Amino acid sequence: MKSAKTFKLFRNIANIEGISYLVLLFIAMPLKYFANFPMAVTVVGGLHGVLFVAFVVLSWETKREYNKGWGWFIKAFISSLLPFGTFIMDKQWKREQDEATKATA
Repeated sequence: MKSAKTFKLFRNIANIEGISYLVLLFIAMPLKYFANFPMAVTVVGGLHGVLFVAFVVLSWETKREYNKGWGWFIKAFISSLLPFGTFIMDKQWKREQDEATKATA
């Protein structure tokens, strides 16, 4: 059974995960290596790890619920590994969410 909440939650987590990845790369890592403040990576890295797992689980659920193919899932996974990847993909995901919402209405 399709739920509009699943796709919306997936997109929200994807964006939050993308932000946490950028914070980890561009704020926490420089703080660790240039300001000798490793706690930043510990905190942000842990938070990012939880968000990454949530992203993978929700992308799997979205794949299953909306009958997406393996290519869709792999593309979503790869987008989470690239800086700014989830933001680039969000336009496509928004379009897919709108189409799925129209189909169920």
